Amino acid sequence: MTTLPVDQGMLAFYKELSKLTPPESATWPLPRQRAAWDKVCAAFRAPRPERLMVEDLDVEGIHVRVYRPPGESPKPGVIYFHGGGWVLGSCETHDDMCAELADQADVVVVMVDYRLAPEHPHPAQLEDSHKVLAWMRSAGRALGIDPTRIIAAGDSAGGQMTAALAQSLRDQGLPQLRGMVLIYPVLGADTETGSYIRNAHAPCLTREEMIYYLESFLGPRGGANWRDPYAVPNLSTRLGNLPPAFITVAAHDPLCDDGLIFRDKLLAAGVPVALREEPVLAHSYMRARHVSAAAMAGFKAIAEAVRSLSHEGRLP
Repeated sequence: MTTLPVDQGMLAFYKELSKLTPPESATWPLPRQRAAWDKVCAAFRAPRPERLMVEDLDVEGIHVRVYRPPGESPKPGVIYFHGGGWVLGSCETHDDMCAELADQADVVVVMVDYRLAPEHPHPAQLEDSHKVLAWMRSAGRALGIDPTRIIAAGDSAGGQMTAALAQSLRDQGLPQLRGMVLIYPVLGADTETGSYIRNAHAPCLTREEMIYYLESFLGPRGGANWRDPYAVPNLSTRLGNLPPAFITVAAHDPLCDDGLIFRDKLLAAGVPVALREEPVLAHSYMRARHVSAAAMAGFKAIAEAVRSLSHEGRLP
């Protein structure tokens, strides 16, 4: 673990999390990993805000969960991609976070239960995201969504999916997202960066775990996916004409440098970026928001970025 100070609420969260998913869980059989992660998320799941309307729907065989606040509609929409290393997670594991985002930012959130790796490596996730976004745009008003005001957001692996979708929309000449919100995102495949080495054994995500997730998502090393800028956005040499991005990184996260590198590349390409770095937090800090004041402050900043980008088309 890094020697820098870590928020005590974050560490308390990690202590409880580790009882069910210790670092060595990355070596467990996949069904056991998924069951353990589901159990952890259920243990930390907060109640949804009561005023929300929540609905499960099927989009061309893809399960989605829609969170709608009350009030005037249509509202801006958010297509949300959950984290879990592309291997773990579902609409259940991120239910409370998406519910609170919808409530605090006054947006309709559509969380995507995309296909998981390693059974479905890249580009399955990108294909699923295109289908759901197209559905949001075609059926948006029936869902209370303004189809002209849609942003994408995602945590960890969901950050990669957000960046991939924006690049793909640009390259296909399709209507672009209004903004991107990248939450402690995985954007590179270089596990020798300073933050990977410094935080190799950090709380909530280790370097060894991240290597496992990358290999599950990208397939055999040396394969085409390891060179695909959609799969590994930090490899891209063409980041111009992407929507404005809010990026949040945690100092105690192996992925910290991934977000910093992407920020620099976006700025060099002329894309507006706002970066928030959390000096006392670790990966998955959103899940610790109700036991850590620092994590709650970080979550509120994310909600404000979602609100600003979706409602006003600008960074906070």
